[in-house]
Amino acid sequence: MKQLAAALLLTAFLLPDAYAQGDVRDELMRHFGMSSQKMERLAEAMPADLYEWAPAEGLMSVAKVYAHIARYNYMYLEDNLGIPVPDGVDLSSMESETDKEVVRSMLTASIAHVREHVPGLDGEALESVSNLYGRDVPAWAVLTQLVAHMNEHVGQAVAYARFNGIVPPWSS
Repeated sequence: MKQLAAALLLTAFLLPDAYAQGDVRDELMRHFGMSSQKMERLAEAMPADLYEWAPAEGLMSVAKVYAHIARYNYMYLEDNLGIPVPDGVDLSSMESETDKEVVRSMLTASIAHVREHVPGLDGEALESVSNLYGRDVPAWAVLTQLVAHMNEHVGQAVAYARFNGIVPPWSS
């Protein structure tokens, strides 16, 4: 992930602004697309009775991992890019949901929300300053964090699945 971020930073500095910013956005969306497809497929493959399973007390359950991703897909866009959460989405209760179909629906809707709004961000929007975890960063860095966050939890979800004898659908 560090190599990807470094390559994207280098690209942003070496290419003309309009091209580089759109290129960075498009590349980040490509990575988001690959990771989100894995999460959606894995969420489908996990049996409903495992959605409340966690590897140990105090750790995130399967459902909470998927719902956490969904919550942050919305939160990064709203808190850092000014793209509001759709009506009817309650971020405060998302991570307490345990029903497989409800969690899958939340995850899928959050992914669609990102796919709908991020491609429309132009160079000016991508260069606007946002505060992310106490640091002022350009908006495109928020997209990098969105992808990094997703990928962190893809790894977690794969480990949870394999621990329970579920082979990730893309690796069989």
